[in-house]
Amino acid sequence: MTSSPQSSALASARLAARLGVEHAFLQAPMAGVSTPEMAAAVSNAGGLGSLGVGYLPPDAVRQLARRVRELTDRPFALNLFAPQPAPALDADSPMWGVLARAHAALGLEPPRPSAWSLPPFDEQVDAVLESDARVFSFTFGIPPASVLARLRAAGRVLLGTATTVHEARLLEAAGVDGIVAQGSEAGGHRGTFAGPFEDAMVGTLALVPQMVDAVGLPVVASGGLMDGRGIAAARLLGAAGVQLGTAFLLCPESGASEAYQAALRSAREDGTGVIRAFSGRPARGLVTDFAREVEASAVPLPFPLQHGATTPLRAAAAARGEARFLAMWAGQGVTLARRVPAGELTRALVADAERRLRGGG
Repeated sequence: MTSSPQSSALASARLAARLGVEHAFLQAPMAGVSTPEMAAAVSNAGGLGSLGVGYLPPDAVRQLARRVRELTDRPFALNLFAPQPAPALDADSPMWGVLARAHAALGLEPPRPSAWSLPPFDEQVDAVLESDARVFSFTFGIPPASVLARLRAAGRVLLGTATTVHEARLLEAAGVDGIVAQGSEAGGHRGTFAGPFEDAMVGTLALVPQMVDAVGLPVVASGGLMDGRGIAAARLLGAAGVQLGTAFLLCPESGASEAYQAALRSAREDGTGVIRAFSGRPARGLVTDFAREVEASAVPLPFPLQHGATTPLRAAAAARGEARFLAMWAGQGVTLARRVPAGELTRALVADAERRLRGGG
């Protein structure tokens, strides 16, 4: 069911008020790429800046949150991964041979199998609670009810990620305040948690209206939105807000390396794919020769072991400008990305969408 411009404006205003911002416009968390400078710039422009801190130890979460607060007095969000079962390490996996060849190409020592793990989730949550981030968002599942209760009691606004209507209903039952509808076009990790990711590759413009009709919560459209046209379309399909990530990758505040940004600028419309090569979890990004080799000749280690196993390779590649060994997450709208300061981009996108919703073309 489509929305009228009037009902769209009302839904957007209600969500913005709940988030404490001027516009229901969210910058995607983008772990490893979003920075305090980016988040603060978006928040200062009236949107909701976000930091993806799922890989970071609690002290780093605290430090980044303090830095955001130094740069803005407006609301911002912190994003974590819902806790995942710890996988077993396979020291005999053919993945180690693929990594050994990649290490040799960069003159690195052969990789050593190790059981890399994410920081303790409960301690990360403590760090979030110690910050004054107004919004807590999460992906890869649903945190324990006790954790959500603590965050809710502390006044945090809760946003969960869903890639299907079924997942949206599960999030609604868990008591979140809003749902990020991640369409198949979206860059970065798939947030699918209630079934195979292959069954959840639903495009944003199909996912949003079905989700809006199925749940009684604000839906935030995410995936393939790069300009006012896409934002207006999502709003007219019932989305109360939008979340953009790839649109910010070329901003001066982006944490993407020079090689990453150069690859984005030369990317083709069909240059992204959903791969497991860098983290072990399906994620959309630019497809490199290394990613193709992993997908073709080895089974990646499960998440987050693959992330830990590829970390030395990715760090060395970034330092040397070797894009072929980088995880370069990007959505299908990548060719529409522009090198514009994050605050300026936020204001321009919001204004463009509002003009179109008012019938300005």
